[in-house]
Parts: sequence; structure tokens; C-alpha cells
Amino acid sequence: MAVFDIQPIVSELAYIRQQWRVSQGRPLESGGRNFPSPQAIKAVIRDLTGILFPMRLGPIDLRQESEDFYVGHTLDSALHALLGQVRLELSYQHRHEPLADDVLEQRSIELVQSFAQALPEIRRKLDSDTLAAYAGDPAARSVDEILLCYPGLHAMIHHRIAHEFYKRDLPLLARMSSEIAHSETGIDIHPGAQIGEHFFIDHGTGVVIGETAIIGNHVRIYQHVTLGAKRFPSDASGALTKGLPRHPVVEDEVVIYAGATILGRVTLGKGCTIGGNVWLINDVPPGAHVTQAGYQGTGMSDPACIVSNGNGSRVQTE
Repeated sequence: MAVFDIQPIVSELAYIRQQWRVSQGRPLESGGRNFPSPQAIKAVIRDLTGILFPMRLGPIDLRQESEDFYVGHTLDSALHALLGQVRLELSYQHRHEPLADDVLEQRSIELVQSFAQALPEIRRKLDSDTLAAYAGDPAARSVDEILLCYPGLHAMIHHRIAHEFYKRDLPLLARMSSEIAHSETGIDIHPGAQIGEHFFIDHGTGVVIGETAIIGNHVRIYQHVTLGAKRFPSDASGALTKGLPRHPVVEDEVVIYAGATILGRVTLGKGCTIGGNVWLINDVPPGAHVTQAGYQGTGMSDPACIVSNGNGSRVQTE
């Protein structure tokens, strides 16, 4: 049996860990982990998904007459598991000035109860997203197919849950939830993004939606669409300024086709259409159609866009 000389490696890794903790101003850690677990959150999300759609995404042997029992039993279990993760997140947030045990427990319970009360509204919005996908995709044969098979709906289940964590100032739980869907679908939605009802992501691979994006109702987007930031302002010390609105606002009934990149705090007006592969850094008026300027006879595509205002007039924009 081979014998490896591992002790120097163990010692060096211990030294590097210690250097990291010192550089981050962290005390020596003792006991178990003091922040939430992605594996635990993945299990909670799996249970919550079954609770929201028991006969489609719950146990394969579930019968309709047992739905309420399954939902109640699983919800109780999931909320207790979530409570443990919320405690860890709050402890992590207050690691430099720890909360009293009774305050930590009470705040954790309140946050979990508040989240649980949002589940019916999450289900209602997801129903509208499912109907949007069915209405928007001629290849869809049923709403069940949408729910069982479509990555865009899968990503939205995670996002609707993650956004509720985000609203309750649980950023680690929120980001873990969204990154589970990101890794499984290729759709990257920051949990802070505000997304209205009846939202449909068709195909989905490569979609990116930033933290401060605001999306209205009845919006449809296609694969490889980016709703991103144009620039990242810094403070006097050169560190990035966080929390500023920096992503697009998409009003109701907008359609954004594949490959479009919209950057910065621009507004896409109600009912406008953004063509495929458009690069856009300007506001778009309501009802307008934005397309690539096309070829200029040089063999190279002009990066400018054409905005049609719906009345026959056109404006070229860089």
C-alpha cells in the first residue's frame, strides 16, 4: 500500500487558513460551521417545491386524497430545517456582535413564519408563469409539460423562493437558492431582481438578470439575454459602491429576443420589442421595435441599432 507524505501539506494548509482568518479579522473558529449549508438549502428547496406542486413535483406515489397531509407534514419538516439555516445566517451576520440567544431564536422564528406565509402568493405567481409559458410556446402541449420539463419555470420556482429570502435580509440563503437553479438550468437570476407576474423565459440557457433589475408583468425573454450593469462606480477608496440601481427596468408586455444585451439603468417602455443580438444602452420608448442596423456593404455588421417607434419613423442609436 502506498504511503504519502501528507503532514507537510496539512501543516501548510493550516497556515494558509490561519493567514486568511487573520487578514479578514475573523476570530478562531470552534465547534461546527457557523454559516448556512448549500446542501441543507437544496434539501429545503426540494421539499418546498413538492409543497408548492405536490401532485406534479412531490412524491411519485402521492395520491390526491393525501395532498393536505403531505403538504402539512413536509411543510413542518422543511420549516424546521430552514429555521436551523436562518439561525446560522443571523449568527454569521452578527458574528462580530453576537445576538443574545433568546433574541436570535425569536428573530429566526419570525423570519421563517413570515416566509411561510408568502408561500401561497409564490404559488399563485408561479401559476401565472406556467400559463405564460403555455401561451407563449406553440410547442407546449400542456401546462403539466411546462411544469415538469421547462428550465425557465424551474428557475422561476427557485427565484420566487430566493427573492423572499432576499426581502428578509437573508442574502446567503437567497444566493444559495438561486445558484442551485443556475447550476441546473444555466439561467442566472440574482435573487434581488424584482419580477412581475406571467413571466416566461423560453429555452433559457445563458439568461442573466442582475440584482437591481425590475421586470413588469407579461414579459417574455429568450435564451442568452442579459439584463446587466454598464459600469460599476467606485467610492473614494476605489472599492465598488454596492446597492446602487444599475440594471434595466423592463415595463409590462415587453419581448426580448435571443442574444440581446441590455446594460445599465435604462428603461424598456411598455409593449416594446427588442430584437435578437441587439446591444442596448439607451432607453426605449413604449411600443417601439429595436433591431440591429444590419449590414452596410462592408461585410461587417454595424453595431448601431434601429429603433422604430411604430409610426414609421426610425432613429439610429449607438
